[in-house]
Amino acid sequence: MQAKRTNFRWVICGMLFVALVVNYLDRQVLSLTWKDFIAPEFHWNDSDYGTITGIFSLVYAVGMLFAGRAIDYLGTKRGYVAAIAVWSTGACLHAFCGILTCGIVSGDWLFSFIGARNQLLALQATAGSTLIITTVSVWMFIVARVVLSIGEAGNFPCSIKAVSEYFPKKDRGFATGIFNSGAQIGALIAPFTIPLIARRYGWETAFLAIGLLGYLWMIAWLFVYKRPDENPHVNAEELKYIEQDAVNEAATIIKDSSKPDVTAKQEHISPLRAFAFRQTWAVIFGRFLPDSVWWFLLFWAPAFISEVYGYSSDTPQGMFGVFAIYLISMLSLAGSYLPTYFINRNRVNPYAGRMHGMLIFALFPLLGCLVMPMGRLSMWYPVVIIGIMAAAHQSWSANVYNVVSDMFPKAVVATVTGAAGLASGLGSFMSNKGAGVLFVYAEDADLHFLSFEGKEAGYMIVFLIASVAYLVSWGIMKLLVPKYKLVKL
Repeated sequence: MQAKRTNFRWVICGMLFVALVVNYLDRQVLSLTWKDFIAPEFHWNDSDYGTITGIFSLVYAVGMLFAGRAIDYLGTKRGYVAAIAVWSTGACLHAFCGILTCGIVSGDWLFSFIGARNQLLALQATAGSTLIITTVSVWMFIVARVVLSIGEAGNFPCSIKAVSEYFPKKDRGFATGIFNSGAQIGALIAPFTIPLIARRYGWETAFLAIGLLGYLWMIAWLFVYKRPDENPHVNAEELKYIEQDAVNEAATIIKDSSKPDVTAKQEHISPLRAFAFRQTWAVIFGRFLPDSVWWFLLFWAPAFISEVYGYSSDTPQGMFGVFAIYLISMLSLAGSYLPTYFINRNRVNPYAGRMHGMLIFALFPLLGCLVMPMGRLSMWYPVVIIGIMAAAHQSWSANVYNVVSDMFPKAVVATVTGAAGLASGLGSFMSNKGAGVLFVYAEDADLHFLSFEGKEAGYMIVFLIASVAYLVSWGIMKLLVPKYKLVKL
């Protein structure tokens, strides 16, 4: 009698899901506290915030380029431990930016959050101190954000590598969609926890509390994760299912018949060499514009609700507005399975199925051009539309990540994912810093655009760009890789 197949691969998927929940809680702390709690203390404007988030994205981009290679070298288990240890430390460092700013500006090293805050408020009356406080605090947050970004750069290369180890190709899009939904869950939890912690205990405590969650996950990962062929919780039937692909990792490489076979040891490639493949560039363009939209929504949605509609992040309307955006984005769980459905129903290769599904996902963000016009009727119209855009993005990203594992051997999946992550971070830098500068200019110059004035005109411009980003990206991907083509190393 055939033994019943175990399903431990879904435990690993669950661990990846929890890691992404923690990851996005860490990212959301700043976006939910800067406008209403941090900016008044340090006198930040939109450009200052755009600088901080933009540099985070830029370092994250460069980190992704090398994190993938490091994780291919360290392995999934040790790589993820290193990544989450660094990003949790970075999250906690944010809490001490006020103390450090106070010490540098005043020379009084008051090692308490309340004491430093009161000292900074007292210094505001001193001529010239406001600019100094702003400048120093921005740099302190940049340092903390850089540490956070270096750690977070390892998150998706680790997760995608773990999925490629534990799931056959036909299931990877769905598995990635499940763990990727941790972003929405983290964003759903964040508006009901972070602003309330910040209001009651101070914004510093919010950073510390969320940072500590990462250390707890790291301990659990050390005990849970092993490779499938070494894991006692994976039986022979599940291992057979995981390794069901007819073409194994070595055979997925198209080899020149005039050259000797490439051994497994020769499959590792440098991050720079990853850019030599059209498939890598397809993923790069699949992430550059779409990820810039996602990071803008992630970092600016609370500020959008606060500035356009007057609901701060700790008011019921502000909390429910952000919550509703990410609740709607949970529709991506169904959307991420759509390419798998096409693959199974139409018997097409994974790339063809993903591209079919991604074209459908690219159509929904077109609603973004209605965010500001419909927002004149009620805040809830933009909330719903932004939620749909977020759902489309998560469905898109769950599959664009797996384009890498479809066409590259497992040994280089994290390296290529990291190389493509460089484009993601560069796009995010441009969208966040660009949005910050645009909003300051729009407000100062009283910009007029399509019947909108001031900062609302700036938001209209940004949402128009976001609405077409996915279709443009899909078209470029299709031009670069018209058909499924395995990579020759």
